[in-house]
Order: sequence, then C-alpha cells, then structure tokens
Amino acid sequence: MSISPLAGKPAPPEKIVDLEKLSADYYKDPSVKVSFGTSGHRGSSTNGAFTEAHVLAITQAVVDYRRLNGHHGAFFVGHDTHALSDLALQTAISVLACSDVETFINKDQEFTPTPVVSYLIVDRNRDRLSPAIADGLIITPSHNPPQDGGIKYNSPLGGPADVNATDWIQKRANELLKSPDSIKRMPFEKAISCSNIHQEDFVTPFVEALGEVVNFDAIKKSGLKIAVDPLGGSGIHYWRPIADRWGLNLTVVNEVVDKTFSFMTLDHDGVIRMDCSSPYAMVNLIKSCEKFDLGVGNDPDFDRHGIVSGGQLMNPNHFLAVAIDYLSKNRPNWLQTWRVGKTAVSSSLIDRVAEGASHRVFETPVGFKWFVNGFHGRDLGFAGEESAGASFLRQDGQVWTTDKCGFCMTLLAAEIAAVTGKLPHEYFADLTAKYGQTHYRRIDSDLTPEGKKALDGLDEKKLVGQKAASLTVEKVLTKAPGNEAPLGGVKAILSDGSWFAVRPSGTEPKMKVYAESFGGPEQLEQMLKEAVELVSQA
Repeated sequence: MSISPLAGKPAPPEKIVDLEKLSADYYKDPSVKVSFGTSGHRGSSTNGAFTEAHVLAITQAVVDYRRLNGHHGAFFVGHDTHALSDLALQTAISVLACSDVETFINKDQEFTPTPVVSYLIVDRNRDRLSPAIADGLIITPSHNPPQDGGIKYNSPLGGPADVNATDWIQKRANELLKSPDSIKRMPFEKAISCSNIHQEDFVTPFVEALGEVVNFDAIKKSGLKIAVDPLGGSGIHYWRPIADRWGLNLTVVNEVVDKTFSFMTLDHDGVIRMDCSSPYAMVNLIKSCEKFDLGVGNDPDFDRHGIVSGGQLMNPNHFLAVAIDYLSKNRPNWLQTWRVGKTAVSSSLIDRVAEGASHRVFETPVGFKWFVNGFHGRDLGFAGEESAGASFLRQDGQVWTTDKCGFCMTLLAAEIAAVTGKLPHEYFADLTAKYGQTHYRRIDSDLTPEGKKALDGLDEKKLVGQKAASLTVEKVLTKAPGNEAPLGGVKAILSDGSWFAVRPSGTEPKMKVYAESFGGPEQLEQMLKEAVELVSQA
C-alpha cells in the first residue's frame, strides 16, 4: 500500500467537500439498492448511494419491522456530525412522525454518539418484564469521509441488529424504493412538533452512568492531565460535562465542529477520514500531547477510540491487550469465567494475554453484532475489534453497552494510568516482555464490484501448502472458530503461528489485507506482499 505524499498534512482546498452540492445530491434519485454491510447502509449522495429515498425506505422498513415483532417501546434516534446525517435525521423524523412510534431524540437535536443510543436502549429494557421494548436507529457512516452517510438499526439488546433482522429490513426497504408513494411522511418542520416525537436530555444520564463503568475516583486523585480531540464528532459536547461531574483534569484541545472536517490532517491515502486509529489522521492530537500525560480521540460517532501514550498513537491491538490484562485484575465483581470477545483479524497477542489471565477467547467474524448476546449474559466481560472499537461491562458485572463505546475505552486508558502508575504504552511493554513481540499491519486497496465477486468465489483450498515469507500455509479458515459464522473472507495460518487474512470491507469499496508475524517486521512486510499475490492466484 503506497502512502500518499499528503498523508498527515492539512487538507488542501481541492480536498474539501462542497456541502451545497452534497446536500442537493441527497434529494436526487438513488442509483443503488439498500445494502446492509457490516454496520448498516452506507454511501454518498454524490454517487446516488445515500439519498433521501434510501433513508425514507429504511426508516419505514424499520417501522414495519418493529410492528411485525411487537416492539412498542421507546425508539431512540441518534446522529453524528456528518453533513448527510443532519439531512437524514430530518428525513427519518418526517416518517416516524406519521407512525405510532414513540420517538426520542437528543434535546435541541443535539448530536448523539452510537454508545449513547446503545446505553439508552439497554437501560430502558433493563426490566425485561415490561412489554414495551425499546430499540433505535443510528445515523452515521462512522469514520468515513465527510461526503458519506450511513444509517443502521440497533435491536432491543442495544447493539447492532443480527443478520435475520437486517436481511428483513433490507428486503423491505428495497421493496419500498420501488413504491415510494406507499411511505407516509410529513414536512420536518411539522413533524418535529408531533406528540410522538420527544426531545430529551441524553447527556446527563449517560455522563452519570459512566461512573458505574470507570473508576473516576482514581483518575481524579491522580491529577492526570488528559488531552481530548473529538475529531469534530458527536461526543464533543459530552466531554465538558464528564470533566465537571467527575472532577477530571481534562482539556478538549479541538472544539471545532465543521461538516467539511477541513481541520483534519489527511489519512494514509490522501483522503479526509476521521479514523482515530490512524497516525496520519491523528497528527494534531499527537502534537498537542507534548503538554499532557495522555491523549485520547474518537471518530465522529464515538464508537472507536485512539490512545496517544508516550507521544505515539498506540496500535489498537496493543491497547486491546492492555485493557484485557488490566480488567482481568481490577474487576473483582465480574464472573470469574468471563470470556474475551475478539474478531478473527485481531492480534494473536490478545489470545496469549487472555490465556495468561485464564480467560477463554470467543473469536468471531468482523462486526460487533456477534458480541451482543455475550454481553447480556455476562459471559463476555470485554470484546473488541482490531479497528479500535470495544466495550466492556460495568464495574458490578452488569451490561453497559452492546455497541462499541469510545468513551469507556478512552477513559479506561486514564484509569489504567491512574491505578497502575504506568501509561498504556508502558503497560504494553510489560506485556510484550511476558508474552513476546508480534508485528501486525493492515493494508487497504480499492476493490471493484467485479473484484469483490472474485474474492467471494475464492477457492481457499488452493492456498493450503503455499508459501508466504518462506512459511507454509498449514490451515485456511473461512469460518470463525468461536461461532462457526462465515468470515466473509479467508484467514491463513502459517507454520510458525503467523497469519494473514483477506476480506472485502463491509463499509467501503475496499479490500482489506491483514497480517501478523512472529518473525519480525521484515517478515511481516513480505507476508503482506505475498498474501495479496497468493489470493490473486487463488
């Protein structure tokens, strides 16, 4: 993967999205069907992949799905700071106002992070004796570029809906795309005042409840100086209430909300992408951290986290390993048998740390939906993805969120430093001294529809016995060891325990190639290069 010469630099004028054109395109005819990938339907209005028609159809399909399944409780709707998210919120409300759905949005139409919606659903449904089951809709394309939009349905369990639900919603939405006149709606200006549309304060209850998840007393007593960069995201107005309520020495170093995200430094490919796991996108925070003990950042919907420790952005896998080891020693009220959830493309170091702490690993395909039931059963204490998304239980062992929570993960980094006296990168150094050093990297490349079709039809048997970096491919997985669900790609295990995996992205037209080496950085780079060649041949 070549690195753009613009990576890590401020965006030049030609990279800034034209918001006026983007908004105008939103009202044009759609060019593609509704398609729920890893986390909902995503696309841009510039190519007709995310338009008003898509949002109308998906919202009505969700209303129909709720009615079919007897979901008559509160319906929480959140949205992030992307330009299309504002428009999509208005579209969704215009449909919901014509339904019998009791809809709740944040007061004054304030932005609402993904973990807040998940928390609200879980909290409302805590009394399972109630027949009024709550669920929700989240309007966000996550970390994707400013011109993108996205929308997903979260189930009564609080997390991303399972395949059965999304398949039904997708099918129904595509039927509605063909018959838009069957969708009832009214102008947003009228809809927002309807009796079934409620605006409530989401911030205060969420901030208060965070005290049941994180050890704020320890952070406060430590006096740790924390820098926060929300990357212009939906949680930007939550940090000051968090600092005030819990007495934290916390500074928001970037308070800009700009729907062009022009304040961002460009990602590895020269694109504006609010990816808090990318050192190129996080240049501004890394520079700001010279005056702080710890720096943390999030993506626009706050389901991801970035940790700057020791002046460097930590690899997401490294912090996941740190979090697991720390939580295993500092959550006495959790079940002793709790398991660690991880995706198949996350680091094998996680397996070693979990085994060292006497916890079993539950390995799944990419997608946080696989962890929802485990959190509710308290079977999973922690679950995370290599893309810097994770969540964990409350301190008393009860479920917190069943979607990724960027708040609890960034605050956990501060708790770890406060309780252990070691910054996360120092803690990780201790882990590598105990469990060994691995080298991990992911590269992305563009993927055409034809390329995706070919990748879907890949014959994994042709990979067995092949060589990558002089190592033999001994085993090829197409299903996850934890639940036998299809990986949506392949994972090849090599003779020394190293591995590589290839899968199409569920959110962008890209092919993702992952590799982890136990033989050093040179071996890793050779594995990445030869993995692509092997897959192409197969």
